[in-house]
Amino acid sequence: MKKVISTPNAPAAIGPYSQAIEANGMLFISGQIPINPETGNIVEGGIIEQTEQVMKNIEAILSEAGYSFCDVIKSTCLLSDMANFKEMNEVYGKCYTENPPARAAFAVKELPLGVLVEIETIAVKQ
Repeated sequence: MKKVISTPNAPAAIGPYSQAIEANGMLFISGQIPINPETGNIVEGGIIEQTEQVMKNIEAILSEAGYSFCDVIKSTCLLSDMANFKEMNEVYGKCYTENPPARAAFAVKELPLGVLVEIETIAVKQ
């Protein structure tokens, strides 16, 4: 059975999708962009600040569903420019200090609202 996960501690969906869906002990988090849920605005700054906000949004959704970064098994990172990979990777790595999840990272033509990074996440109850 599928369960919709929603928290005010992460940005509301800006389209016809849920923040996350839990099904059969797995959590599928929609791509998170660097919107501050308190203001509804994209955070100021560059790739470091944007990635920090994205990871905060992911953490809020994980927490709401009863998961943590330790439960994450797969991430997909979308970047507006691969020149930002190193800095994004440094921020991302702070959340996964042991046994990091599988991951893919891609540069795409553009991301919603002109942001620099979007990350989607899959977690599973261990």
